[in-house]
Amino acid sequence: MPAIVLIGAQWGDEGKGKATDILGDRVQWVVRYQGGNNAGHTVVLPDGQDFALHLIPSGILTPSVTNVIGNGVVVDPGVLLDELAGLEERGVDTSKLLISADAHLIMPYHVAIDKVTERYLGKAKIGTTGRGIGPAYQDKVARVGVRVQDLLDESILRKKVEAALEVKNQILAKVYNRTGLSPNEVVDTVLAAGEKFAHRIADTRLLLNQALEQGETVLLEGSQGTLLDVDHGTYPFVTSSNPTSGGAATGSGIAPTRIDVVIGILKAYTTRVGSGPFPSELTDEMGERLRKAGGEFGVTTGRSRRTGWFDAVIARYAARVNGITDYFLTKLDVLSGLDTVPICVGYEVDGFRTDEMPMTQTDVHHAIPIYEEMAGWWEDLSECRTFEELPANARAYVERIEQLSGARISAIGVGPGRDQTIVRHDMTAARL
Repeated sequence: MPAIVLIGAQWGDEGKGKATDILGDRVQWVVRYQGGNNAGHTVVLPDGQDFALHLIPSGILTPSVTNVIGNGVVVDPGVLLDELAGLEERGVDTSKLLISADAHLIMPYHVAIDKVTERYLGKAKIGTTGRGIGPAYQDKVARVGVRVQDLLDESILRKKVEAALEVKNQILAKVYNRTGLSPNEVVDTVLAAGEKFAHRIADTRLLLNQALEQGETVLLEGSQGTLLDVDHGTYPFVTSSNPTSGGAATGSGIAPTRIDVVIGILKAYTTRVGSGPFPSELTDEMGERLRKAGGEFGVTTGRSRRTGWFDAVIARYAARVNGITDYFLTKLDVLSGLDTVPICVGYEVDGFRTDEMPMTQTDVHHAIPIYEEMAGWWEDLSECRTFEELPANARAYVERIEQLSGARISAIGVGPGRDQTIVRHDMTAARL
């Protein structure tokens, strides 16, 4: 059976949690392969219960699924324990959650440095959530990071923390005029948290590959989106990891040749959170309408999302970079009630048209959207369960997006609920 990658095809917040949840009963494993608690998924169950997940994979709501926090994730121990406790209080069985021994830990000094650095940058800030994700990845790449497995050896943990704070306390004090952290307090805090999830630490690389050998299906779930990828996104306004499909192999320990299906999640319009270029952004009443109708506020941060029309340039780029085999189009229902629905089909940059993602940061910032107007619809889509039940103009809108986006649209979301989905094609079937 295949390994399936589920990725965001825009700037994140596309509805990956719903897609993972829908696929949950068709897979045996769900793996979060990158990012930290700087992103979140909202899943709405048929009984109306909604769950906001920040670090734990969305498959946790399907009892038969084993969930894995992969080696590519950075884990804040306190956030992990709080999220587990919140799920357990609501009756969710979390016993099948495993954590890679090679995942890195977000330490208290990472959070402290993240917050003061962003404040120091002022107008030049990146738009970080201040949760320590970037500094944790910096330490990982610099080979001075603390890994989950270090919780099992206090001696190694203490040496790493003491070495890290020799430098970081100097930075906090001399650059930012902040009080340094006590190595003993940091170690004691992290060890106390680690004792509560030590039984979940595992060699997840081995387990996932054994599962594939045994014919089980593994779903690899990314956080954020393609345009926030540190290599392929709108740098420097990106996250610190690789949400794209290539990151799924690195962040899980599953070989690229094991991945047969890549499902991209697209909103029927576009949003992004934080700073950075956004060619199709709407800063008028229509942008506010999309924000309110779509409930565009961050699951983790609560920040208002910037909104804009659907951008086919981004969709084509995401299809190419990720090798997307199927698109899941979410929130089509939000567009009901509009006379016309524009689609960004290309950009004008310095007087010239381009239908592809500009090469340079400067050109992305200067890109002016070129729109194609589609007729709108007024009908409520929330009860539609087949493509044929959609209004003719809504069908035409989906078909035009499909033509422009470089991959077939196999599922369409018409509401937040698990059952409010139109399935056009089987997304899990490998096409080699």
